[in-house]
Amino acid sequence: MSVALAQASTLATIDLTSSVAGICALVVFVLAYVLVIAEESLHLQKSKPVLLAAGIIWVVVALSYSSAGLSATAEAAFRHSLLEYTELFLFLMVAMTYISAMEERGLFDALRVWIVNKGLSLRQVFWLTGVMSFFISPVADNLTTALLMCAVVTKLGQGQPKFIAIACTNIVVAANAGGAFSPFGDITTLMVWQKGMVEFTQFFALFVPSAVNYLVPAVLMSLFVGNAKPAVEKEQVILKRGALRIVALFLITITCAVSAHSVLGMPPVLGMMIGLGLLQFFGYFLRRSFPRSIALKMKAARANKDDAQIAYLSGRQPFDIFSRISQVEWDTMLFFYGLMLCIGGLSIMGYLAVASELIYQVWDTTLANIAVGILSAVVDNIPVMYAVLTMQPEMGLGQWLLVTLTAGVGGSLLSIGSAAGVALMGQARGIYTFSAHLKWTPAIMLGYFASIGCHIWLNM
Repeated sequence: MSVALAQASTLATIDLTSSVAGICALVVFVLAYVLVIAEESLHLQKSKPVLLAAGIIWVVVALSYSSAGLSATAEAAFRHSLLEYTELFLFLMVAMTYISAMEERGLFDALRVWIVNKGLSLRQVFWLTGVMSFFISPVADNLTTALLMCAVVTKLGQGQPKFIAIACTNIVVAANAGGAFSPFGDITTLMVWQKGMVEFTQFFALFVPSAVNYLVPAVLMSLFVGNAKPAVEKEQVILKRGALRIVALFLITITCAVSAHSVLGMPPVLGMMIGLGLLQFFGYFLRRSFPRSIALKMKAARANKDDAQIAYLSGRQPFDIFSRISQVEWDTMLFFYGLMLCIGGLSIMGYLAVASELIYQVWDTTLANIAVGILSAVVDNIPVMYAVLTMQPEMGLGQWLLVTLTAGVGGSLLSIGSAAGVALMGQARGIYTFSAHLKWTPAIMLGYFASIGCHIWLNM
């Protein structure tokens, strides 16, 4: 444990839940989150309100604790929240950099074109994109996976909005379900792993419940998808040099992160930063060898009088690792900072202790964890899960796995309940909408409770 965490856990705290300062801080957080929920209609980046709210909340905390002569407690608590965010930030930055590098090398375009060129029927596309979303999201995260598969269905479903809407719903459910059984599949699972509540290999106990969560609504939705074969023009994508080696480096990076945590007893972010160093060295190799590689390919293209290839090679630029880092979703990163600091501030004020007592001591633990998943469909699973982790209720492994499952897949109940759903509403704007997803909520709810029953049967 860090010095900041040790200090925060041993120094006296003040209950501010019934004070004017505490109530004002809670109102500020609620107002900020209302603006976050209204992001799509206001066109206001979600990081802005929570950053401001975090600052106001911690100013209130600092003033309240300072007046009581407990400035050291407030400082230790702030440092602890900041340290938790820093670990998450660096971990996600490395993962997003690798995903961005794979995208720049053409891997995702190649996968999309491979599916498009298979000449599949709409029902086959429905199942293939769903199954691939389920198995890719544990590694590439549910947001990236959903965007990739949405590009496929919008390409193949041109002129068929009903198919695009139902296929996008299927992708969101599959991506969220796939992300629930892997520490890398969703921000919530990553937080649970980094907090040490569930070990890396223990997440895989959720594979069968996650599969049930996806398959139950998928089977029902597939009955409403026809077998027509769309006519599309075939495309071709050429992978850039080093694409597959970057995939190999990413797998090595994941291995380093797992080993750092399970073998060395260090935070997983240590292994991720080692992986970033490996990618930087490989980027250096790609840049140094770029002129010679392009010269050889240009010579061959000119010999074959391939004008298209000559034009393509003329526009190529060397790989730049820092341009990939710049592609990280900084709005999301800053949103996490504001969110985690807001919840940390409300925690030291005493609000999470009250919530924990209300939910986990008054309610049955299983019912509380099921409710967490349903709440995550409305509020978003990240703040809900971070709040649960901050409360740290006394639960066994089976219950921690249950809340990981429900928070991960509960967001599928509504299109606004997960990052994947929100992103697809933007990508397939006007076709995949809140109401189009809501039509299938009963089927998704059936899968939600079926997966919970499966988990209780297998793991508790």
